[in-house]
Amino acid sequence: MSLATLIGFIAGIVLFLGSIYLATDNYLVFLDFPSFLMVVGGTFASTFISYEPRYVMQAFRLMSSIFFAPKIQRGVLQGEVGRCIRWGYLIQKTGLNALEADTAKLKKQDRFLGFGVDLVIAGYTGAEVRQIMTNSIETTFQRNCVPADILRNMAGTAPAYGMIGTLIGLIIMLGKMGADPAALGPGMAVALITTLYGVLLPRLVLLPAASKIQQREEIVRFRNYLVAEGLCLLAERKNPRFIQDAMNSFLDPSIHFDIDKQMKNK
Repeated sequence: MSLATLIGFIAGIVLFLGSIYLATDNYLVFLDFPSFLMVVGGTFASTFISYEPRYVMQAFRLMSSIFFAPKIQRGVLQGEVGRCIRWGYLIQKTGLNALEADTAKLKKQDRFLGFGVDLVIAGYTGAEVRQIMTNSIETTFQRNCVPADILRNMAGTAPAYGMIGTLIGLIIMLGKMGADPAALGPGMAVALITTLYGVLLPRLVLLPAASKIQQREEIVRFRNYLVAEGLCLLAERKNPRFIQDAMNSFLDPSIHFDIDKQMKNK
């Protein structure tokens, strides 16, 4: 569970509702189903018109995933360095056949890493491995960022439907100007609440979710570049200490992998 995300979301709702509680005792005035239907329904309709349904559904699924902890964290990056160094020693001692045997189970768990290991085992040069892996990383990143783009599009569309609702509410209100003044209330409520919903939905839900999804995909891309660098060095038969220093250059100094330290701990 991502506690920071959960706390931030709950805090946003509590602050919003708390402000209403402190400002008025007529809470129900902020609940208007036609306004909600106009903003949310209109935003969803425009989104399904703009994008293929499977991408839209994927975006909705990923919105819930932001409340869970990401798979890749700082310790994972250090572990990737250590794994490539271990493979470097393994190749030095017994050759590429040992690498293939050592990664048999891992290939099923991590397709990207398995693809890169297969390239090394196939005998590609470091430059060739780097080119192929870079293409794989970037195309995967672009595909996985489509849900974030969809959510940003929704965030841009929702305020527009809020304004449409405001216009509809004003038309209703103006149409009853000559009647009982009490009849102006419903039209005014639609006019203002749709604008509120149109601003609240993007700022509290859609844009934060899009940013979180984008950030996590950037972390995955960074991890993949780190792994790709290690695989390129393995393909070039670089010694383990060179692999350590080259891969550590990607990382924050506080999480650099240290072969000597690991040897002492053993």
